Amino acid sequence: MSLAVLVIDMIEDFVWGEFENERAEEIIPNTKEMVEAARAADKPVIYISDSHSEEDREFSIWGKHAVSGSEGAEIVSELEPEEEDYTLEKSKYSAFYDTGLDSLLEELVIDEVVLTGVLTHICIQHTAADAFYRGYDITVPLGCVEDVSDEKNEKALEFIEENYGAKIIDFKDLIESW
Repeated sequence: MSLAVLVIDMIEDFVWGEFENERAEEIIPNTKEMVEAARAADKPVIYISDSHSEEDREFSIWGKHAVSGSEGAEIVSELEPEEEDYTLEKSKYSAFYDTGLDSLLEELVIDEVVLTGVLTHICIQHTAADAFYRGYDITVPLGCVEDVSDEKNEKALEFIEENYGAKIIDFKDLIESW
């Protein structure tokens, strides 16, 4: 089984900017450890970042954020991609929607995705759904996903596990299995 680590929406606006989220900040060290372990184990790391046009419909719900080309749409410097990593931009909740992610995973011969990032009940959950329907196994490492509250995070993790058969595992246990 070949896996890839997806780092979803760990961008300035979701950590310190428009939607400042202390909980997102707290997972940076764990996510960094996960990414470094993946690189050391020759597992691809793929960053997928929210990036919107100036007229994006999503702004009617969430307000203006992560505008393409802005500082707010940049990956936080602590998790800066390296040359061997892949980066994709998304304008919808799912990392699969109109991003080329599925084609990239096929090219890399990946059959399992490890979902890290924010927000568990929105972008992680929508990405898990699309991964499931495309036939990927799904792992969500605890300590590398976060939301705006414990309740939202826990409910989303339960939903992802129950409805998509995701493996929910502590990130350190996952790293040790590599």
